[in-house]
Amino acid sequence: MKPLSFSFLPLALFLSLFSLTFHISTGQTLIQNTCKTSSKDDPNIKYGFCTTSLQAAPASQCASLRGLGMISIRLIRYNVTDTRCSVKILLKDKNLDPYARSCLKDCFELYSDAITTIKLAMKSYNTKKYYDANIQISSVMDAATTCEDGFKEKNGVVSPLTKRNEITFQLSAMALSLMNLLKNNG
Repeated sequence: MKPLSFSFLPLALFLSLFSLTFHISTGQTLIQNTCKTSSKDDPNIKYGFCTTSLQAAPASQCASLRGLGMISIRLIRYNVTDTRCSVKILLKDKNLDPYARSCLKDCFELYSDAITTIKLAMKSYNTKKYYDANIQISSVMDAATTCEDGFKEKNGVVSPLTKRNEITFQLSAMALSLMNLLKNNG
């Protein structure tokens, strides 16, 4: 006769896999529904970008709407920090056009401030001070736009940060939309 624990192993394994599949399915449904609503309500949010960004984040499959809001703010923080690092590397180029160098220095300052601001937004969000978090995230969004606009002021100068600025802008729009959904649903 087999020990009792082995006879229940297949059932326990099945239930564990079912539970995991259910949570992932539920998490994906929340992400998809949230991104569908956000992209419908805000032309700055692309559905594919929203779902891909949130699904790639750790713990997003098990997150609540509020959890997805924090995840989106963390994504902004990672992006802003990484962009600042990229600007620092770009500034090391000795052959950089003086105007482009000046723009990159401005972007470096904007993204340095954005790191501090997004950390404040995380604290505000954690304490459910959504109005403050909204202002702080909007400030980060403005920093990305200001950085990009600086390069456009002189003909022939191309921003090496266009994609990064767009990502910062879109992640910020996602976080603002999620907070708005929270405010309207809670």
